[in-house]
Amino acid sequence: MTGDEADMRGRLASLLPLRWFPDATPVLSALLAGLAEGWAWLYAMLSYAKLQTRIATATDTFLDLISQDCFGATLPRRAGESDGSFRARIRHELLRERATRAALAGVLSDLTGRAPAIFEPSRPADTGAYGIALGYGAAGGWGSLQLPYQSFVTAFRPLTTGVPLAAGWTTEAGGWGAGAIEYVSRAMIEAQVTDADIAAAIARTVPVATIAWTRISD
Repeated sequence: MTGDEADMRGRLASLLPLRWFPDATPVLSALLAGLAEGWAWLYAMLSYAKLQTRIATATDTFLDLISQDCFGATLPRRAGESDGSFRARIRHELLRERATRAALAGVLSDLTGRAPAIFEPSRPADTGAYGIALGYGAAGGWGSLQLPYQSFVTAFRPLTTGVPLAAGWTTEAGGWGAGAIEYVSRAMIEAQVTDADIAAAIARTVPVATIAWTRISD
């Protein structure tokens, strides 16, 4: 293989005059193998370093460094996330739309896996109007022109799988002192997206000089 120890040893040997050495050269072979090992290591290091100069090919902790350079602490690698998945999120975030309603819905959907509910009190399409469907309990909401450049956002926490190895309520999987049941708190539920992450995503996406009144719900 190009650049490995055998390749480097062969390259070095090819530069030596054949008439200088007999067919069996254990000392020379050992010397060339030592030199070749160093060159093979250097070639591998340079090849690895070359990969890290582009997001499309970067790997390992270099992807984490790229994320920190571009986004600070706002886009960390998720627990157990592969390089390919993390790279895709970095590239998507670099070109993410901002400062629009669609951008806000998109960033929250990507973050939590659930589309948010967005209501703008000065937008007839949200409040309802003559010629636009509306009705109590059906569609629309109370609008107001006294709330310009403001919106009400209901963001939803990601759906989780609960607490591992603990059964749910009414599953009859255990009893007092026996079985895999226990009292749990929200802090014990496995989720990598926090309420602070949701609030920060909204703040990074909405236009300046606007207010997004936010509610975070399950």
